[in-house]
Amino acid sequence: MKTVLSRVSLAASAGALAVTLAVGTPHAASHGDKADIVDTAVAAGQFSTLVAAVQAAGLVETLKGEGPFTVFAPTDEAFAKLPEGTVASLLQPENRDQLVSVLTYHVVAGAITSDAAVPGETVQVDTVQGQPISITVSDGTVMVNEKASVVTADVMASNGVIHVIDTVILPE
Repeated sequence: MKTVLSRVSLAASAGALAVTLAVGTPHAASHGDKADIVDTAVAAGQFSTLVAAVQAAGLVETLKGEGPFTVFAPTDEAFAKLPEGTVASLLQPENRDQLVSVLTYHVVAGAITSDAAVPGETVQVDTVQGQPISITVSDGTVMVNEKASVVTADVMASNGVIHVIDTVILPE
């Protein structure tokens, strides 16, 4: 199978932010023995709520797929900041569509690493959910939608990259 790479350049006022998106099938050997996004999240130990939500939404196989994906992964502490009962409600089978919407709002098709970020600039990136998120770098901090801070960037997985965030971002 052939790998197709495309480069998307998103213009900003003072320059351009180049985000490389890999499209197609990544070569397995280039990933070495790295775990996929789901297994990486499980092994980290700080994403049990996220993993439970991914399971409840039926997205495990998708996030274990070829990708590549960029996941802005909220920690257990981030989920704990939501109003009481929110997580329990989202995990109910009757709320699966809403849960899928919230989770896929944290996923971008393609691998976006922190070295693509330009300080002082904001870029809009489309999520798998369909709505864009904004990524801003200011004073050494990467913010998503001006609400969530990236606390750990560039956790590499065999099928993409994880950026750990301190707040759950919600679609409008």
